[in-house]
Amino acid sequence: MRLAVQGIPTAQADAIRRGGPDANGQPALRRRAEGPGNPCRHCLQLIADGEDKLVLSYRPFTSLQPYAEAGPVFLHARGCERYEADTLPAWFAFLAPALVRGYDARDWIRYETGRVVDGPELEARCRQILADDDVAYVHIRSKFNCFQCRVERGQPV
Repeated sequence: MRLAVQGIPTAQADAIRRGGPDANGQPALRRRAEGPGNPCRHCLQLIADGEDKLVLSYRPFTSLQPYAEAGPVFLHARGCERYEADTLPAWFAFLAPALVRGYDARDWIRYETGRVVDGPELEARCRQILADDDVAYVHIRSKFNCFQCRVERGQPV
């Protein structure tokens, strides 16, 4: 099965960059990235040490419901291209550990899919979860429960 890995939608990233509200109704905070642990959730690349980043609360769901979690994420302060690919970014192999879980079409967590895995296991675990027809998509989150990306079934070759 092919995967479809996606950063947060460009319209959302651009709205935040223009000063729009985050999931808590507040503008993002502008900070300098310190060290290597600053992943942009739009392009899914690491924000370089010393580069400007935005810190905000993000809710990766279209509607409010019991499982619509919000949490802190980073974005490049400058514009960047949305990540859309059939593989995870290479640096995800260094997530240790990461949280991965599936959601159904109502955006509710499918509890039996949730796992804590090391980065090298993420793609295989996403494929296992997406093999269940009741799962609409998967979220990968950091060990701190920060949203990393969304993974769906990709189009066949």
